Amino acid sequence: MTFLSVVATQDGEVFEHPEYRMAAMSGSEICVPDAAEMIPLPEGSRLFTMPGLSPVGIDPRTGKAQVIRNLPRSMGGEPVQAVCAFMSPAYMRTYLPAVEYPPKRQTLPLWSYTALAWCAEEERFYVPALKVDRSTQWESEYFDDREVAPGVDVLLGRYPDNRLLLQLSRCALDYHCFAAKNLFLQRWEAPLPTSPTCNSRCLGCLSYQAAENECCPSSQERIEFVPTVEELVQTAVPHLETAQNAIVSFGQGCEGDPIMQADVICEAVREMRRRTTRGTINFNSNASLPDKVEALAKSGLDSIRVSLNSVREPVYNAYYRPRAYCLDDVFESVRRAKDLGLFVMFNYLVFPGITDQQAEMEELMRVIERYGVDMLQLRNLAIDPQLYLQALPPAQDCVGMAYMFNEIKAQIPRLQYGYFNRTKDNFYPAGFETDWPL
Repeated sequence: MTFLSVVATQDGEVFEHPEYRMAAMSGSEICVPDAAEMIPLPEGSRLFTMPGLSPVGIDPRTGKAQVIRNLPRSMGGEPVQAVCAFMSPAYMRTYLPAVEYPPKRQTLPLWSYTALAWCAEEERFYVPALKVDRSTQWESEYFDDREVAPGVDVLLGRYPDNRLLLQLSRCALDYHCFAAKNLFLQRWEAPLPTSPTCNSRCLGCLSYQAAENECCPSSQERIEFVPTVEELVQTAVPHLETAQNAIVSFGQGCEGDPIMQADVICEAVREMRRRTTRGTINFNSNASLPDKVEALAKSGLDSIRVSLNSVREPVYNAYYRPRAYCLDDVFESVRRAKDLGLFVMFNYLVFPGITDQQAEMEELMRVIERYGVDMLQLRNLAIDPQLYLQALPPAQDCVGMAYMFNEIKAQIPRLQYGYFNRTKDNFYPAGFETDWPL
């Protein structure tokens, strides 16, 4: 198949460029993805322009990379800018868009930028990516605002003074958060944002950028209050008791880290479990405080998802910029959570050209085996690629994203890959040791 470069005019009209083949980037290196890694652009994905950045393609006459400045004269010759994909959930990118980064430019918003091509034979967009989760519960067709609003009215009518429900109604109706919509649709995974503060200072924090360190505007607003135990229980228990495939999760994109409110959460979880044993209670966190994680595990949690971009301290610190904790504290939390019977996942924030270094792959396998990690949730790190690369130690010996995760699964068959949290009755589904590739 022939994969052509995709470009956009300055007013955002998208074209395939007939004179150049697709190029991509692994870290800062220009490359050409193997055709076997290319898949049709998943349904529900979006295209984004990359303002101020020129695309790079491969000149088929020379086989060399070339910055693309304009459309062909036969197409009008207009100046062009780069285009990328923002993929639907459940897909992991294997390459970044190929662009020229000028010395001075604006930082790109916090999206996960994916290389994009036009398949000439099939006349549709393709991306270099792997599907990492079979679940279809997060596809846009299942989220109709006309069905959400009545559920909002019911819950707010029942608990009119519950600040958390008021916050989540805004998340569902104004910000179109799928997890918040689930709460009011009485199904699947629902959020319990709890913490206005965090002990990390992530380079690309989605909910807060301190003025002195701001890289770009945050994607969403952070919750400004700590819900009471009763507000948490009122929100969670009806969902746990009645929802289909019920999960409630602490640690959302619209808060800091829930580890900072562990005492409140412990009390709330104990009360939830006093009222119902149904459903799954999950905790998404940086897991920076082992004593708090141990207390939470003993309070009645079923699973924990630990966020990290790397299992190597220099790379981890460059992104998370931790305050008063270190990566060894995170691993100690993982050890205690597993010893106390929790299903343990890594929310592994992946980035082509950084994640797939040989040293990272080897250390990741060691950590998985040592601590008994059950699942890697492979999520695309949302950040300006150049900003991230400039903050990290130089990359060495990249093996390729597809190769890395195929190799890890071959070496550790019990390890599961995914993108979404699971109910406790589905932590270890039939055939999970041989369920890759999907």
